[in-house]
Amino acid sequence: MRLTGNAAGAMLQLAAMGLYATHDAIIKVLGESYHPFQILFFSSLLSFPLVSLILLQDPNPGTLRPNSPGWVVLRACCGITAGLCGFFAFSVLPLTQVYSILFTTPLLITILSIPLLGERVGLHRWGAILFGLIGVLIVLRPGAQTLEPGHFAAMLGAAASASVAVITRKLGRSERPLVLLMWPMLGNLFVTGTALSVTYQPMQLTDLALTGVIACLGLAGAFLVILAYRAGEAALVAPMQYSQILWATVYGWYLFSEMPDAATLIGAGVIIGSGLYIVWRESHGGNSDNRPAMVARLRTESVTTPKSTILQRIWRRRK
Repeated sequence: MRLTGNAAGAMLQLAAMGLYATHDAIIKVLGESYHPFQILFFSSLLSFPLVSLILLQDPNPGTLRPNSPGWVVLRACCGITAGLCGFFAFSVLPLTQVYSILFTTPLLITILSIPLLGERVGLHRWGAILFGLIGVLIVLRPGAQTLEPGHFAAMLGAAASASVAVITRKLGRSERPLVLLMWPMLGNLFVTGTALSVTYQPMQLTDLALTGVIACLGLAGAFLVILAYRAGEAALVAPMQYSQILWATVYGWYLFSEMPDAATLIGAGVIIGSGLYIVWRESHGGNSDNRPAMVARLRTESVTTPKSTILQRIWRRRK
């Protein structure tokens, strides 16, 4: 039986999250032998031709000069930070802990949307945000476990990714997709390329090929997300993003002998619950004008996982 509408959208989103989780698991596999910055550099370098082919489909002429340079530079810096922090966190922490922290992205988007988008947030969503932050404390258990650099990197990555999402909505359609994709891409290659001078280790051909797989999985996941939101309603498609915690549990157990403890599972449940409530609240109106959390993508932005909304703008302009 052929799936259509919301069912198709949900299935496409689930498939996209599976690709993204595989993307992250490969990062962790390579992170056992190479510095995260080196993995990000080669993944970004190998994704460059793929992204360039997509950008060539943009029919609008123009240059890389932004219309709002300040916001574009800030967005690029946040995107670079999100990518670096995400790759580092996945390399050094259990997958389930990283995802649990990254699931706070919709909560942070809701907070940032107040000063940047003029979003109105009522008591219900403030309560959900507070509930989600309590979930973060349950996962991190400050005092009961040693907080590692990876934990701080994951939190910074979530904040930077939320900033990218809100700035992108603030810019609206005033900037070409070429500008929004290329500035973080070039900045990322410069930063990670510079870091290679102190972090580089010779890579086996199979490992280099895996960085190419990372690039392909990220772009394939982004296109599946586009198809998912085209097929189904955002209120039903968006929650499927939380299925990444299931993939993380399976990959963590099978590849890295990681079993999430009770605190991580409980904290992740609290965070997911708060995020789902915010998505539900926005889908039913509430006080929201922009629905920032419902259109969030629970991904740390990087060249290998570009924002699907920007790719969709290019796709639409071809027609």
